[in-house]
Amino acid sequence: MTTKLPPTKILLAEDDPNLGQLLQEYLTNKGYKTDLAVDGNAGLKRFLEGSFDLCLLDVMMPKKDGFSLAKEIRLTDKEVPIIFLTAKSMKEDTIQGFKAGADDYITKPFSMEELLLRIQAVLRRYQKTAPMHEPQLSVFQLGKYTFDFAHQVLTQNDTPQKLTSKEAALLKLFCENKNQPINRSFALKLIWGDDSYFNARSMDVYITKLRKHLKDDASLQIINLHGEGFKLLVDE
Repeated sequence: MTTKLPPTKILLAEDDPNLGQLLQEYLTNKGYKTDLAVDGNAGLKRFLEGSFDLCLLDVMMPKKDGFSLAKEIRLTDKEVPIIFLTAKSMKEDTIQGFKAGADDYITKPFSMEELLLRIQAVLRRYQKTAPMHEPQLSVFQLGKYTFDFAHQVLTQNDTPQKLTSKEAALLKLFCENKNQPINRSFALKLIWGDDSYFNARSMDVYITKLRKHLKDDASLQIINLHGEGFKLLVDE
């Protein structure tokens, strides 16, 4: 007998009652179990009480805006995908969204079909980059650090640091290509699925995070290669 998988659960935080209800009904009809919260505080409460596969957050909400809500969600769950809904379209707002932990960013007005495709694309990326049990080397020594890719843990002086799926995937790529250039477009297509502008900005944020994780060892340095990509310099 085939086991039926539970439906994908989405947290929708949207203060516009008409749009919120419309989105909830549409996503429910498409097979997603969708919980609607009408402001940022309600969204955080719903998230802490439940278990969600994706968060769809409006940026401009009362009580707690979408950026603040995403940062608080990331304090308890570094992995759940987050998509922002916003009327803002400036690049600075997009960058702020990715720094808050976003995986995608969709500007109002948008079509329901576009939103559905973006949700499906983000969920596929997370399934693709989830750590898998594989026979390849999954534990790497990097200067003072030990990196366990299978468990997504970076350890220094017996102090473990849990990494996100994308941080782990990026660091594994660097470990496998120490002191070798890594093409930017190749890394984006491998880990994010495509090399769009939004994914490129997201990757820049994750590169910055990796630099912070490795900052206590001066023999390790992730450098930018202008017009090409990145390189992990290891002084061995």
